[in-house]
Amino acid sequence: MSSNVPQYYEYIVVGCGGIGSATVYWLSKTIGGKNVLGLEQFELGHDHGGSQDHSRIIRLLYQDVRYTRLVRDTYTAFEEVEKESGLQLVYKCGGLEIASVNTPQVAEIDRYAKAMDHENIPYERLNADQIRAKFPQFSKDHDIVGLYQKDSGLVDAAMANATHIQLARKHGATILENSKVMKIDKDSDGKHALIHTSQGIFRCRRVIVTAGAWTNHVLGSVGVHIPLTVTQEQVTYLATPHIKDFTKDNFPIYIYHDEDADVYGLPIHGNTGSKVGIDAGGPPVTPETRNYKPDPVREKRCIEFLEKFLPKAVGPLMYTKTCLYAMPPDRNFVIDTLKDKGFPQVVMCNGAGHAFKFSCLLGKILSQLAVDGKTQYPIADFKLDREALTNPDFVPSLHLRNEPQNSKL
Repeated sequence: MSSNVPQYYEYIVVGCGGIGSATVYWLSKTIGGKNVLGLEQFELGHDHGGSQDHSRIIRLLYQDVRYTRLVRDTYTAFEEVEKESGLQLVYKCGGLEIASVNTPQVAEIDRYAKAMDHENIPYERLNADQIRAKFPQFSKDHDIVGLYQKDSGLVDAAMANATHIQLARKHGATILENSKVMKIDKDSDGKHALIHTSQGIFRCRRVIVTAGAWTNHVLGSVGVHIPLTVTQEQVTYLATPHIKDFTKDNFPIYIYHDEDADVYGLPIHGNTGSKVGIDAGGPPVTPETRNYKPDPVREKRCIEFLEKFLPKAVGPLMYTKTCLYAMPPDRNFVIDTLKDKGFPQVVMCNGAGHAFKFSCLLGKILSQLAVDGKTQYPIADFKLDREALTNPDFVPSLHLRNEPQNSKL
């Protein structure tokens, strides 16, 4: 093949993090990997975006019917990958949504219950004594209420990404690392796309953009801009001396709804530390200006939370690790083609800073959109033409605990 002739693949995926690696997997499994190319601008498994680290929460507990419609299917998608790989990726250690009694945040618990009732997802509503009976790690000094769901837990993020990539290669897919996408063009025939990268030009029938915080860097070349807020987030690991109390066999994932933020934690996985973080609590940045430096204020708040509610989880600071969120104004997924923008060759997805738990399913959905132009999964509420993305006066609501302005519960 002449060096001036772009190499052809039926499908090209831009970005091989959580969602992108799953998309490469499902495409290669469905239509044959020789027709699939995955492009990653960094090395695989890098820590520059939002898909790294040992563990991420996966849960049936969700506050909005748009997600409770999908949560069962994301477990099923991961189960298929586990079966093919022989590796365990999902650990069902249980999950809690909790709030302090006599606070407005108790209403958040009711929202979760309503969304799960809508989809007949089983759960238990617990008072403080019942929570401590299940998990005595919680302090007796603070009165909390919440919901417990036994099938919630964690997914091994790094393992899931690597498994998707390795299985995709088994099916024949090509993965190129350190291959930055500079521009997307239409081919002269108007039917195909040209992908200009740091490693050359490629031609394809469909390109799927799963670029996280770099979404607008890629889509800008086709004249599309999505109003995303990129923030630098962080998680903290503490070397609890009470290791056994916080293993997956003895402790759940949890989300505590505070007055101004949601604090979340996970049992020990991948190292020996208890893990805690604040959802969407970081400063706005760009991929170019983020500094990778932990914020001591948020770090201190997490430790103080544990001292108050889970004192045995506290121990010497192991480390705090940063990542990037990329969030639309309504904090909901974006899953769509660019057909209405004049580029039907382009399919895109943004996970809104809470998609890793859905990553395997989103990869399946994107593969269906690319191959068939449709999916059986309910994604109509995640399109590009919704008010949050088209109305410049839309008031951002970046915390999942806030009532979405376009909620259809």
